[in-house]
Amino acid sequence: MTAELVRGQNHPLSQVRLEIRVSAGTPVVAGATLGDEQGRVHGTEWVAHPGAPTLQGLEVSQQAASDHRLAVDLDAMPEAVHRISVLLALPAASAGGPVRFGAVAAPFVAVTGLDGTPVVSYTLTGLEAESAVVALELYRRQGAWKVRAVGQGYAGGLTELLTDQGLPQARRLADGINEAVARGLARSFPAPVPRTADADRTRRPAVSGPDPDGAAAQDASASQGGSVPPQPAGSFGTQAPHSGTQVPGTPGRSAPLPSHQGGAAAGESATVGGPSAPTADTGPISYSHPRRQNAAPPSPPPTVPPAPPGQHPQSVAGDATGWSMDERLYNQVWGMFEDLARTAAAYRSAVDFADSRMEKELDQVLSDPRSRIGGQGDSAREAARAKHAQLVDQAKEALDRDLAQLTAEAGVVEPALPPAYARWDNPVWHGYRVPMETPMALRLGDLHLPEAARLRIPVLVRLPLERGLWIDSGRSESLDAGFADADELRRLALDTAVAHAARLLAVHPVGDFNVHVIDPAGSGAQALAPLVATGVLAAPPASGAAGVADVLARLTQRVDLVHMAVRGGAADALPPGVDTSEQLLIVNDFPHGFDDRAVTQLRYLADEGPAVGVHLMMVADREEAAEYGPLLDPLWRSLLRLTPVPDDHLADPWVGHAWTYEPALVPPGSQVLQQVLTQVAAARRAWNR
Repeated sequence: MTAELVRGQNHPLSQVRLEIRVSAGTPVVAGATLGDEQGRVHGTEWVAHPGAPTLQGLEVSQQAASDHRLAVDLDAMPEAVHRISVLLALPAASAGGPVRFGAVAAPFVAVTGLDGTPVVSYTLTGLEAESAVVALELYRRQGAWKVRAVGQGYAGGLTELLTDQGLPQARRLADGINEAVARGLARSFPAPVPRTADADRTRRPAVSGPDPDGAAAQDASASQGGSVPPQPAGSFGTQAPHSGTQVPGTPGRSAPLPSHQGGAAAGESATVGGPSAPTADTGPISYSHPRRQNAAPPSPPPTVPPAPPGQHPQSVAGDATGWSMDERLYNQVWGMFEDLARTAAAYRSAVDFADSRMEKELDQVLSDPRSRIGGQGDSAREAARAKHAQLVDQAKEALDRDLAQLTAEAGVVEPALPPAYARWDNPVWHGYRVPMETPMALRLGDLHLPEAARLRIPVLVRLPLERGLWIDSGRSESLDAGFADADELRRLALDTAVAHAARLLAVHPVGDFNVHVIDPAGSGAQALAPLVATGVLAAPPASGAAGVADVLARLTQRVDLVHMAVRGGAADALPPGVDTSEQLLIVNDFPHGFDDRAVTQLRYLADEGPAVGVHLMMVADREEAAEYGPLLDPLWRSLLRLTPVPDDHLADPWVGHAWTYEPALVPPGSQVLQQVLTQVAAARRAWNR
């Protein structure tokens, strides 16, 4: 039975190989320090953190995430180590997230065996202004190890925490950790918005007539602006590490909170003029939102046919929550993404446990002189290997079962996707019409893991884009990139950028999205031909230093004007010539044609542009801009890096797997891109008349 600790309480540890699991409602940094008998940390080499995740007997996560698993082997600890402190910290304020633990859900920490057997748990309550905290400590007392719930927070962040532990280089190390975390966040997808208790994707048969569980009442309450307290996104403890199945009593798969377009945030006043005290003659008070008083509740999800006993229910497209089919499909795809991440994590954890168990049993055999000769030792080794194979086979069976269900679900979801979510080879594009509304999200490609190479998860990012895109035209470590020369990579990168730009144009209503291109040397003329020939660009591609300066000056001025108008509360007072539609700037061959002023303007657009509808799409090789040194590091981190060839550089926000990304390219020989852009151009001409 798990011991639930309170602050200051300790508990003996009967196992030496442990996992420390952290679950939080927001990405946090997890690390650990090693201390001597007085708890002092002797140097940076005694600290495990994202920049240096592995020490003797200790391994931590390499990036900030909502869930972490730290591996500890107490037997492998050096003799000088008597204390292991588990640290949690919020990423630096520059990452854009919360800056104090009082603004997020209380972190939860659990110590388990490698097989998932719980030992102790601790919820870190009572934190307010602190941005770093010592959650637990494992300490050695008279040869035995114990765990203590600490919960000591520090408002000064990692610097203050490390200084308190006696580390002389505390500030330098804290800066290095924040830099490593920033690099990790730059390669990670943002987690979906927090879920609500009623936003689960647990499959259940449709109920006709009155709802016995009150689900209809909950939907009606949600449609009237009611709110449900958020839960931490993606608790890692919902799956047993050795089986991939859910622990009894935990919720099923949940989808991101539906975004009710046109509605107000939860907690807004129910009346336009603000709350007022009710009087005796006012009659009943309506707490419905004024813009939703007549809104109909969402239509019920598709009916799921009952499954035969012992089998999974049949997969149905759009069985997630949402106010439209597009929103349900978006939530369903994110649910599949999370399910596959956690299924793979469970399988990998089970294999690691099997490996460590076999290693321990073989060590015991070798440590006994009597078993080194004769048949007794051979029998023990064979038994250890047989047990290892059995554990791995059980984990593989659970993995295959989960993958079969996800593959079946992907098989019905993919054909049902709308154009914004669909691959270019999806038949939905043959019936394309210019939309009247902007969709929730956009597909940028596909992701897959080594355990399920044929199962593709669509990469859906919310619109409007919250960060720019960087199509990396440099060499990567992937195998496919190794067979392409530099010129071929540049061509593929620009082809990828054109495909993304065409999709963005295709999914926005006429007049709501414009594309500008900077091609200083004109080297991208062939790849840009579909955009230029159809006339969908706002202006011909800018070339030369003068063209670069002109485009950047106009877009910078637009960002400045809109920012000033919004901050001054005079958004309707913009000059007549300001284009308030969304703008995309494609930059090819950076930094060619850019002087210092142009580079500064580009950084400004990357930082300030997305908030007012100006987005960057860089097609560049970072090595070619190396002459600028660290000046451009914030620019690269602010952009979502994509590659023109398959590459495993992206991470999920739950467990931090390295996912292989494949871009959404038009099939060779297909005319679908030309046909779609022709329709977009015709609609723009008709709209401009």
